[in-house]
Parts: sequence; C-alpha cells; structure tokens
Amino acid sequence: MLLILFFILLFPSPSLSLNQEGLYLHQLKLSFSDPDSSLSSWSDRDDTPCSWSGVFCDPASSSVVSLNLSDSNLSGPFPTLLCSLKNLTFVSFNNNSLNSTLPPDISSCRTLQHLDLAQNLLTGPLPDTLPDIPDLKYLDLTGNNFSGDIPLSYGRFQKLEVFSLVYNLFDGVVPSFLGSISSLRTLNLSYNPFSPGRIPPELGNLTNLEILWLTDCNLVGEIPDSLGRLEKLTDLDLGSNKLEGTIPTSLTELTSIVQIELYNNSLTGALPVGIGNLTALRRFDVSMNKLSGPIPDELCRLPLESLNLYDNDFEGNLPASIADSPALYDLRLFGNRLTGELPQDLGKNSPLRLVDVSRNQFAGKIPESLCEKGELEELLMLQNSFSGQIPGSLGACRSLTRVRLGFNKLSGEVPVGFWGLPHVSLLELVNNSLSGQIAKTIGSAANLSMLVIGRNNFTGNIPEEIGLVETLLKFSGIENRFSGSLPGSIVNLKQLGTLDLHGNMLSGNLPDGIDSWKKMNELNLANNNFSGKIPERIGNLSMLNYLDLSSNGFSGEIPLSLQNLKLNQLNLSNNKLSGEIPALYAKETYKNSFLGNPGLCGDMEGLCDGRGDRRGRGYSWLLRSIFVFAGLVFVVGVAWFYLKYRRFKKARATDKSKWTLMSFHKLGFSEYEILDCLDEDNVIGSGSSGKVYKVVLGNGEAVAVKKLWGGAKKESEPSDVEKGHVEDDGFEAEVATLGKIRHKNIVKLWCCCTTRDCKLLVYEYMPNGSLGDLLHGNKGGLLDWPMRYKIIMDAAEGLSYLHHDCVPAIVHRDVKSNNILLDGKFGARVADFGVAKAVDAAGKPKSMSVIAGSCGYIAPEYAYTLRVNEKSDIYSFGVVILELVTGRRPIDPEFGEKDLVKWVCTTLDQKGVVDHVLDPKLDPSFKEEMCKVLNIGLLCTSPLPINRPSMRRVVKMLQEVGADKQLMPVKKDGKLTPYYYENASDQGSVA
Repeated sequence: MLLILFFILLFPSPSLSLNQEGLYLHQLKLSFSDPDSSLSSWSDRDDTPCSWSGVFCDPASSSVVSLNLSDSNLSGPFPTLLCSLKNLTFVSFNNNSLNSTLPPDISSCRTLQHLDLAQNLLTGPLPDTLPDIPDLKYLDLTGNNFSGDIPLSYGRFQKLEVFSLVYNLFDGVVPSFLGSISSLRTLNLSYNPFSPGRIPPELGNLTNLEILWLTDCNLVGEIPDSLGRLEKLTDLDLGSNKLEGTIPTSLTELTSIVQIELYNNSLTGALPVGIGNLTALRRFDVSMNKLSGPIPDELCRLPLESLNLYDNDFEGNLPASIADSPALYDLRLFGNRLTGELPQDLGKNSPLRLVDVSRNQFAGKIPESLCEKGELEELLMLQNSFSGQIPGSLGACRSLTRVRLGFNKLSGEVPVGFWGLPHVSLLELVNNSLSGQIAKTIGSAANLSMLVIGRNNFTGNIPEEIGLVETLLKFSGIENRFSGSLPGSIVNLKQLGTLDLHGNMLSGNLPDGIDSWKKMNELNLANNNFSGKIPERIGNLSMLNYLDLSSNGFSGEIPLSLQNLKLNQLNLSNNKLSGEIPALYAKETYKNSFLGNPGLCGDMEGLCDGRGDRRGRGYSWLLRSIFVFAGLVFVVGVAWFYLKYRRFKKARATDKSKWTLMSFHKLGFSEYEILDCLDEDNVIGSGSSGKVYKVVLGNGEAVAVKKLWGGAKKESEPSDVEKGHVEDDGFEAEVATLGKIRHKNIVKLWCCCTTRDCKLLVYEYMPNGSLGDLLHGNKGGLLDWPMRYKIIMDAAEGLSYLHHDCVPAIVHRDVKSNNILLDGKFGARVADFGVAKAVDAAGKPKSMSVIAGSCGYIAPEYAYTLRVNEKSDIYSFGVVILELVTGRRPIDPEFGEKDLVKWVCTTLDQKGVVDHVLDPKLDPSFKEEMCKVLNIGLLCTSPLPINRPSMRRVVKMLQEVGADKQLMPVKKDGKLTPYYYENASDQGSVA
C-alpha cells in the first residue's frame, strides 16, 4: 500500500493536475457534441485551461474571464455549469447549434456582462430571470426560435446597452416597458411575427439610444412624436410595417441621425418641414409609401449618400439643389409621379454610381454631367418623357454597366463611343426616335450580353464588328430601317439565343455557317427583303423553338432538315417557296405557317394555288424520289462501312479490360456497347466536368451517359444540364447516393464504369429533358396546369423519400428546376446528386466548407452559416414551386436586386391580388388550385427554417389541393392576408 501511494504521489493522475475551473470546463466539453473537434485542445493533462481554444484568463489571477466558442459547430443545451466560473464576464456561442430552452438558472451567472447566443437553435419562452444578472450589458439572441411574449421583468435591466432579438418567433406586441431600460444604446427587434401593435411612445424615454431597428414587426398606427426626443439616435429603421399618418415633425429634431428608413409602409402627407436640420443624414429611404407633395429644397441640400423615394405619390418638380449634394452616389426615384426636368448639374459635384428615375413623368434633356466623376455604373431612366439627344459625355463613361433609356422621346444619333462601352452588359434604347447607324465601335463592347434597340429610326448596315461581341445573348432591333445583308461575322456569336430583326429592310441571303448558333432559341427575321434559299443547316439549330421568316423573298424548297427541330412556332408564310411541305409539317395545324407561297404544295385547302400541271409535278416528284432514295442507300452504305471500320480500329487501339463496371440493376447491355457510342454526334449536353451523351442500345432503348474526368476542383457550381459536379468526390457522392436508392421519382442509375482517367455514369434517359429548359424555353406553353401539378407532386415525393425514408436522411443540396428531369410522359425524376450529403443520426445541421447550390435557390441561412439540413432542400423546392406557378426564373433582370421569392412577396403585398404573379399562359379556370400551390411555395420559402413544413407535410398538402377551401391572398384593410391551411401542424407562417 505504501508503494502504491508513493507512485500516486510521484506520478499523479492527469485529471488531478487540472485546477477547479479547468474541471468545470472539461465537464462542459463532455456535455457537447463536437463533430469538428473544436475543443480538441481542452486537455485534462494541463494545469489550467488558460491555453485552451476560446478560453481567456485574467493575467494576474489566472482565473477564466472570457469564453468565446463562436462558429465551433457545437450542439447541446446551454451549459449552466459555466455559472460556476466566478469571474466569467464574457460568453459567446454565436453560430452554433445550442438547442433546447434557455434555463431559468442562467441567472446564477452573476458576473456576466456580455452574453451572445445568436444563430443557434434555442426554443421556447425567454427566461424571466435574465434581468437578475446585475451587470449584463450585452444580450444578443438573434436567429433562434424563441417564442411567446417578451417577459415583463425585462423592464428591470439596470445596465443593458445592447438588446437584440432579431429573427425569432415572438408573437406578442412590442412591449412599452422596454422604455424603462434607460441604459439602452441599441434596440433591435426586427423580423419577428409580433401581433399588430403601435410603436410604444415610451421608447422616447430611451435618451441614450443610438440604434432603433423595428423592421417588419407588424407595427400599425402612427409614428409617435416622442421618438423626436432620442437626441443620440443615429439609425432609425421602421421599414416594412403598416404605419400610417404623416412623418412627425419631431423627427427633424434628431440632429445626430445618419440613417432614416421608413420604406414599405402606408405613410401619407408631405415630407416634414425642417428636415434640412438633419445635417448628419446620409441615407433617407421613404420608398413604397403614399407620400405626396413636392420634394422640399432643404432635403436636396443635405449631404445624402442615398436618397430612396420610389413608389410614392409625389407630385411636382425635382429641385435643382439636389445636384449640390457632394456625397450623393445612389439616386433612386423610380415609380413615382415626379415631373419637370432633372437638374442639369446632377452629378457635377457628386460621385454618382446609380441613377434610377424610371416610371415617372420627367421631361427635358438628360443631364450632361451624370458621369462627371467617372463612377456612374447604372443609368435607368425608362418610361419617362426625356427628349433630345443622348449626351455625348455618356459615350466616354467607361464605368457604365447597365443602361436602360427605353420608352422615352429621345432623338438624334447615339454617341459613337456609347456603342462600345467596355463594361456595359445591358444596353436598352427601345421605343424612342433615335436615328443613325450602329457604330463600328460596338466591337469594343466586350461585356455586352443584351442589345435591345427596337422601335427607333436606325438605318444603314449592321456592322461586321458586331461579330466581335462574343458575349452577346440577345440582339433585338425590331421595326427600324436597317438595310443591306446580315454581316457574315454574325455567325461568330456562338452564345446568341435571340436574334429578332423583324420589320426592317434587310436583304440578301442568310449567311453561311448559321449552324454555329448552337444556343439559338428564337430567330425572327420576318418582314424584311431576304432572298435565296432557306439554308439546310438551319435544321442543326437543336435549341431553336421559335422560327419566323415570313414576309420575305425566300425561294426554293423548304429544307427537310426542319423536321429535326421541335418548334413551338413556325412561320414561313408570304415568301416564294415551292415544292412539297415536309411531312412533319404537312398538317392542318401548320397551315397558316405556309400561306402566301403560290408554289408550295400540300394536302390543305388554300395551298398550291396556280400549281400548273399536277401530273407533271407528280412525275418529277417520282424521279426526285428515286434519286433521293438511291442517294440515301449510298450514304447509309458508306456510313455503315465507316462505323464498322471505326469500331474495329477502336477495338484494336483500346484496351477495354481497363474499364471496371459496377452495376446497380440487372443490365441488358455491356460496357463495350456504351463505350462504342461515346461520339461527338451523340452529345446532348456539356458542363465544366464533362459531357452527357445519348446512347441508343442494340435493343432500341436509350440511356444517358455522363462522362467525367479527373483534375477538377471541388465544390464547383453545377451547370445547367444533368451533368454531375466537377468536384472529384462528386462521382463518389452520386454513386453512393443513387446506387442504393430505389424510387420512381429519383433518376435511376443503371451502372458506372471507371478507369484511371475517366468515369462514366449511366442513367435512364429522360426524353423531355429538364423542367427548367422546358418551362423557361419557348415550349413553356406546352406545360398546362395539370401537367405542372403532376410534376410538382412527383418531385415532392422524390424529395420526401430522401428526407424521410432513407437512413440516414439525404440532403440533395442542389434542388432546382434544371435538376428535375422529365420522362416521355412528363413524369418527374430528381437528378444530379453530385453534392448530396447524408444527415447525421441526430438530425443536426451539417456545416459545409463551401456553398453548393445555384443562385436563386439557396436558403438564406445556408448562405451565411454554411449549415445544411433538410430545411435547405425545402426552401429550394419552394422556389421550384414558385417557378411553376409564376412561369418566371428564380433570378431575372426584371426583379432588380430581388430574387423570385422576394418578387412574389413584394408583388402580392403591393398589388393585393394574386393575378399579378400567376403565369398568364395558364388556364385561369385552375386559379384556385394554383393559389393553393402558391401558398405551399411561400411556406417552403419562409425565411426562418423552423417555419418551413417537412417534405412529408408538403406532399400531404399538395395531395389535399382541391379538397380544402383555403382562402386566396387578398388585401384587406390595407394588409396582405395569405390563404392558409387550417389543419397544417407544421405550416409555419408566410412572410
């Protein structure tokens, strides 16, 4: 026994060497789930915890005074064991996964001064004991799921300076007793579903307050005069509420105010007199209200950084003194009733970056000085009555990126340099009276993607230099007076998707090489003077949906290659075409597409008028048929011989034994049959990681083969075809996921083939492509509502299977319309699992190193926390629902800075009726069903993840569509009231 005691004293246990505070913290470590090993440095072999990660000690006493474990991916309940650290003043668990409720005994942490629990998963009511911590100065509970009322005891805080409850679920009213916390410097209660209530006048007692944010708090009534007593206030944000009445004059007494935001309310009357007293004001946003009257001169003399006055009912002129603002760089006045001229010195003394005065009643000339400082990036002036010429100074404004001057009364020639601005991506001059030619300088517009100059008086030839604008996606020059032939260089625009030049005086033949327009979707050259034959190569434009060559002088026969296309609209009428109509189009449905061609024959009344000797035509047709048949036999024979030789050569050159086949279903083909068909002729899509081939097997069935190669970087953005991600582990992720899944609404992975340098994934072939391509192409009209509803149901069931029936659950991470594929009967399959991840057994959100997903579909919390779970997929699926109901893309230039979700919510809120967001191509008789599905989409895209229904609940709600009697979104008493599901247990709320 003495010997054992000797060894214990000589070699003490590691746990016995740690001091008492270290023991407390080590016990805390054991209570957490720590998948990232953030607490790996917390070793019980140390003497003290002062060297541990996130732990800070007082140098004199070596006592723990601060614990900062932000962004550590920890989960578990809040550890009240911390309260045993008697000198602890600072605690931060920001951006973790603390769960459960905040316990009442947290008040035993008597020494705390700073408590940051933002961005966690805490739930339940706030403990009313927090004010018992006597020295607490900072309390941030942002981004949790706290609910109920703010406790009455919170009026007893003695030293609290910062109080933030942003993005929670509080549903009481903003309490008046908060006006008793006289020490407050920051009060932020934004984005909570409070019950309708007024701004408590008692908040005017907070004389030390510097920041007051009550954005989107369901506030009603008038702004109280008492807020004018907040002498130290620098930032006031009352936006997105239901405030009424006038802006109180007392706000002009806030001499320290830097920023006032009152946007998206129902404020009326004129701007208050005395606003010029606010000499510190830099941003003033009263957009989306019902204000009226002139803009006071004193406002325009302020050194504003941003002036936002859009969507009001202002009347009167814009004072010239606005040009005197030396710090003005962002001027947004669109959507009002402003009249008069813009100050001609506007921008002379201000580094303007954005000017948007669209949708007003401005007249006069565009000021020469807008780009005086050389920083102007966006110039948006559409839908006014501006006249005169485009200022020559804008032709030298190389900083411009977006220009929209459409729907005005501009005239004269466009400045030569204006055509070739190097950074402009959108140049819109439509509906003016501009004249002259497109200058050759357009070849310098290296970033131009959209050139929209229709309905003007432009003349002359389209210059050859336009072929240098390789980024051009759309060229619309309709109803001008362009003449001459199309420049041969135009075929170099390989990204061109829309070419619309109808209503001009263009002539000559179509240029050679038009089959280089692989992305051409719409080609409209109607009402010109083109002649010659329609090129046979036009049938190679596989993406073409809209073709209009009517009212020209085309002659000869219609190319048989047109039958290769899947056209949504075809118009070849009023030309000089002759011969037979190709069999695919020789139907009554297409009759109007061929009228006005006297020599064109077909079995339809009104065609082939004046056809002459029918028997002679029949005899010549027979001879032509014989020659064509003989030629086809010869071509087929040569092709057969070539293919046989090629296969023989490939078989000798390639060691196929190097391929490894892994099958997931019973196969009716071998890997050699796949390898022999990976020719460029069979490519149906391509992406940054490889190509996708359509392979027709010997039994007549088709499969899709995704060919990947190594050396790609990880976590790259997915491309738009069904193609796998470029990350090296994307192949393993997709195989691991799809190889074990068996569901009718998940794309079937037949097998995979691998070598050292190449990997193949063989899927079932989806003949109708992706939902995104079909919905947003010119064939979107083919998808009626019953078909769209079926697609939504199929995709929802597929995702529900991933979330609820797979063990562990699978999060797709890239749900979007382009990753929903359609079979021959428009049945939907969820595809592309290159970035899919399994959720851990606890269902805890998993942190990612990089964002995966596509712009417009990414859930807000995923974008800024990189934490992903099933709720992220549900948000993305909600965006897909909104796409199907509205017919719009998730990101569209028309939305401005908004995405589809924000556009739908804003439009419903402003317009008050649902008709403005429903796809006009859909049959209005299905309006009630569409509204119900729209509501489901809004529920799925709720900003707070906890408010989003599970996928299983989404499927159930979709199945109930048509049976329940939900209300449609209407505006009632000035308030948007969405329809709702009375029996939805996890319905959440609609933002």
